[in-house]
Amino acid sequence: MYKKLSEEKQTELIEAGIREFSARGYQGARLSAIAKSADLSVGVIYKYYADKDALFLSCVRFSLQALTNALKDVAFKSDDVYESLRSVVHTLICHAKEHKEINRMYHEITGIGAAHFSEMLAKEVEEITALVYTDLLKKAQENHACRMDADPAMFAFFFDSLFMMIQFSYCCEYYRKRLELYCGSGVFDDEEKMEEQLMKFLSGALGLSD
Repeated sequence: MYKKLSEEKQTELIEAGIREFSARGYQGARLSAIAKSADLSVGVIYKYYADKDALFLSCVRFSLQALTNALKDVAFKSDDVYESLRSVVHTLICHAKEHKEINRMYHEITGIGAAHFSEMLAKEVEEITALVYTDLLKKAQENHACRMDADPAMFAFFFDSLFMMIQFSYCCEYYRKRLELYCGSGVFDDEEKMEEQLMKFLSGALGLSD
């Protein structure tokens, strides 16, 4: 008789999926490898997920939810827009450094291998952070705490694009080499400098003072 997986075992399955998808990409990932890593049969996976697409989507959602929640928590922690942005930057850099497989999942959904998910995932993954960053900038303008001629939505997009590149730089070899080309091989050993310099860039764009 089929025994329902515990919540802990279901999480192990998702984590095994994240490892496989982040290592081999959507196209190259195999359910048999995921099952073996989670110490399950492929048949058990099919009890929970209709196909590889369904498991992939669950892995993506699981991967990004923790970061999304963390960013929402810190973005409005302070009434000071500089401190709020600094908390976002610090959280993002720490997460990028500590959770490379999760960020490789993020990178995977931007590639051609997962293109059939693009429309759905772009809205699902980016919409919350878009709202968080846009609202943060609108709040700053309401308090006359940053430049008033900035378009909050566009600046939010520009900032998030920078943040995305940092995430990819910590987990994808091409982006890693690209950052090292600009900043030297020791750049990944000094996240404090990364945070400091990024805040100078963002502050300059918004007309903030630290």
